[in-house]
Amino acid sequence: MWGMSDTSPSDAPETSTDPAGAADFDSMARDIAEVPAVEVLVTVAVNLMSAAAVKLGLTEEGDAYKDLDEARKLVHALAGLLDASATEISSFHAAPLRDGLKSLQLAFREASLVPDEPGQGPGEKYTGPVFG
Repeated sequence: MWGMSDTSPSDAPETSTDPAGAADFDSMARDIAEVPAVEVLVTVAVNLMSAAAVKLGLTEEGDAYKDLDEARKLVHALAGLLDASATEISSFHAAPLRDGLKSLQLAFREASLVPDEPGQGPGEKYTGPVFG
């Protein structure tokens, strides 16, 4: 139905404005400390890729959420992250992320009514020109 959510109230995340119910930041810091940096980097990269795909209209909803200005920002940030972390993550992790980035860059080029000049597309500052 219109306006109805697929989630029930029990699925919603719990929030609290009561300081006693606020997150225990020491506990959160311990949890984060246990996660290897490469996992954090890969998770952030995958989130950027997913958001860019939505903004490029590559999901089942198609053009419903398409926004090329937003997609450009996300793809550029992903390229910067991958460039900056290239020496920090193994090729096992980096290769599929680079492939995903290139696919997003090509999708952006195809979706643009006026394509950027080679080397001027999102993230191409870091990757160099992307060709199909």
